[in-house]
Amino acid sequence: MAEETQTEAEVPAAPVDAVLEALGALAGVTQPRRLLGEIVLETPRGSAHALLKTLRDEFAFQQVMDICGVDYPERAERFEVVYNLLSVTRNERVRVILTTDANTAVDSVSDLWPCAAWWEREVWDLFGISFNGLEDHRRILSDYGFEGHPLRKDFPLTGYVEVHYDEDRKAVVYDKVKLTQEFRNFDFLSPWEGMTLLPGDEKVNRSRS
Repeated sequence: MAEETQTEAEVPAAPVDAVLEALGALAGVTQPRRLLGEIVLETPRGSAHALLKTLRDEFAFQQVMDICGVDYPERAERFEVVYNLLSVTRNERVRVILTTDANTAVDSVSDLWPCAAWWEREVWDLFGISFNGLEDHRRILSDYGFEGHPLRKDFPLTGYVEVHYDEDRKAVVYDKVKLTQEFRNFDFLSPWEGMTLLPGDEKVNRSRS
């Protein structure tokens, strides 16, 4: 019994995640956690800019590696904006997530990281999320005459407009998408699971003269 008690006492305690605890205690942080080895912080939309500034200035997350959007149409605030930060000195990454809807703008962080303007333009182009303080809301990946935001889950696969060269007008023109036929349901039945005749082999069964 004494040996068992001594063995239990010698089991080391789980290591303390000091970085996660420090970041989780910051104002505006909700649900701090590690996911696949990386720190994930959620924050309200109004607290995001101040939190990101603190991460840059006080915790040495010097670089913003990516800003991207995620669409969950079933939610009231359907969009997530995700900031992926890197600390070279700490050899650590942190992901900051906020939510917004289709009509509410998010504060731009282009004043913290000038390169963020490119990422925010991409998020605007693909998801339609606007940013307060972003000077340039031009599209960056889609064409000038593009309508809608193609990474929204409710965006039609065919798009709204198509571009082509009009031989009569001698110009590139934009037209509304017009489907020439209904979508067809293709039969992908395996020939080893019920088909008795492969397409193109009909002549095999014909009588030869």
